[in-house]
Amino acid sequence: MEEFKQVHAQVLKWENSFCASNLVATCALSGWGSMDYACSIFRQIDQPGTFEFNTMIRGYVNAMNMENALFLFSEMLERGVESDNFTYPALLKACARLRSIEEGMQIHGYIFKRGLEGDLFVQNSLINMYGKCGKIKHSCSVFEQMDYRDVASWSAIIAAHASLGLWSECLSIFGEMRREGSCRAEESILVSVLSACTHLGDLDLGRCTHVTLLRNIREMNVIVQTSLMDMYVKCGCVEKSLSLFQTMVKKNQLSYSVMISGFAMHGRGVEALQVFSDMLEEGLEPDDFVYLGVLSACNHAGLVDEGLHCFDRMKLEHGIEPTIQHYGCIVHLMGRAGMLNDALDLIRSMPIKPNEVVWRSLLSASKFHHNLVLGEIAYKSLGELNSSNPGDYVVLSNMYARAKRWEDVAKIRTEMALRGFIQTPGYSLVEVERKIYKFVSQDMSHPQCRGIYEMIHQMEWQLKFEGYSPDTSQVLFDVDEEEKRERLKAHSQKLAMAFALIHTSQGAPIRIARNLRMCNDCHTYTKLISVIYQRKITVRERNRFHHFKDGTCSCGDYCF
Repeated sequence: MEEFKQVHAQVLKWENSFCASNLVATCALSGWGSMDYACSIFRQIDQPGTFEFNTMIRGYVNAMNMENALFLFSEMLERGVESDNFTYPALLKACARLRSIEEGMQIHGYIFKRGLEGDLFVQNSLINMYGKCGKIKHSCSVFEQMDYRDVASWSAIIAAHASLGLWSECLSIFGEMRREGSCRAEESILVSVLSACTHLGDLDLGRCTHVTLLRNIREMNVIVQTSLMDMYVKCGCVEKSLSLFQTMVKKNQLSYSVMISGFAMHGRGVEALQVFSDMLEEGLEPDDFVYLGVLSACNHAGLVDEGLHCFDRMKLEHGIEPTIQHYGCIVHLMGRAGMLNDALDLIRSMPIKPNEVVWRSLLSASKFHHNLVLGEIAYKSLGELNSSNPGDYVVLSNMYARAKRWEDVAKIRTEMALRGFIQTPGYSLVEVERKIYKFVSQDMSHPQCRGIYEMIHQMEWQLKFEGYSPDTSQVLFDVDEEEKRERLKAHSQKLAMAFALIHTSQGAPIRIARNLRMCNDCHTYTKLISVIYQRKITVRERNRFHHFKDGTCSCGDYCF
């Protein structure tokens, strides 16, 4: 920078505006430059033109000073300096980062007035800006009006949908791009596609995307490798994720975090703790997200002592103040282990006000251990927080039902109705021949309903020889035992398994995703089906996986 200032001093002697403009560009856009110094040079130019203003605007955006970039554009307009197609991409990027839709739309108006709405770079920037500001319809409108689309256009529209969690649309647009065939998918597009596969659990497309990456990219960076790991973990292939992790030449904090959280989701707590230990040995400092994964791993695997030790360690050794999520993990860990009173004491001694998640963890644990007294305390506390989650009512109602307190069940159900709450229906999704099929409990609407229930009958016949007896305590209705057995028979997970057994070849794995936690009976049922039909069955719940094989489950029956 000192040498640059010496050059600047010489330019001042020459009074050369062209050199001054280049000095502004060098100082504003180089990695070692200074925007303050660039501004001082800029202010010495008598009549800065489009180039100088564009340079300064870009410099401010690169320096993450979005407000100054927009102020400078206002000055540009006041001075009557004409903008061009290089002015607007930087301004739109500033609006995108500020999530400032009003300014973004105003700038779109200036673009229209200048007749630049057909410029490719401007259009791509508009797609990105509208996407980042949550106006996906505007992004699509710009995209659809384009006469020509380059790879950046496709990348922008896919990323816009990804940023809003519109994963199915992401894959649909990616498919359209491939069919059009004019552009080859670049790294940024494939990372967005991987994110979509991760959230939708589309393992087949995720694998295809992995192959495309291997073909098109000579050396994948740590971000792409970590995205692949995350996809495989959340699609149920933790071993593939581990294989990628072990072959990574360079690992960062996020890579370790994904692997730790991955093992946590699959109930492999000991391995998660080993990865955490390896991370510390590498000299990488854990953050609150890493510790959240560690505590989740202990939670899912029932590693109570280890979890409590890590909770203390994050505060004492690494100086990380626990967030409400960390406390929620510990409450859940203690509650599942039967330490309900200790969990309640922890909640009451927390330095931060417990939220719904914390009290809901205690409510869930109270249900698990049939502790109605603490369940009522948790339920009352949730009510004081004005909880609007119908699941809270359902849990307490089920606890009353188990205790055969039918009048209290009726009161809870009536309160739900008065508040307009509707119980979320449980459903299961199963993938067969690259298509997803959805089943709900007691489902009679499927076109192959008759065949599915015939298969259920065959399955139950086989189960009898394995000593299976339906756990009718899971049916929390005031009906007779026969009705309870019939209701259990038609749980969504069982219907999904029956459908998969009919339509897949012998020995083929079965993959099921659920929106709610499976009941004890479905867990036992699935273990036995895995050994009777010699199938590997993977069930994905909201925040964890169960892998059934040869009559056992990867969770070790800890949760049941």
